[in-house]
Amino acid sequence: MAIFLKITNPTEVVKKKTSKWLTDITPERIDRKLVEDEVIKGIIEQLTLEGIKGEISAINGFEVNESSVITKNNFVIRKTKTF
Repeated sequence: MAIFLKITNPTEVVKKKTSKWLTDITPERIDRKLVEDEVIKGIIEQLTLEGIKGEISAINGFEVNESSVITKNNFVIRKTKTF
């Protein structure tokens, strides 16, 4: 089983959690990585509390379009964590 989560507002999240100055100097791809890492950390914490074991990955370079998965040339698994 897999669950797909797409974060569409990473810069806005970083802006709420940090200063406007920091948000202005960091590119969106850095914001996305920061938010992804925090979301993954939170998901792992909650699933662990429920006694669920598994693996979670941050993956770049694909899209979900209704019932299709579209991979791109820059498809890469950025990070995988087992819990």
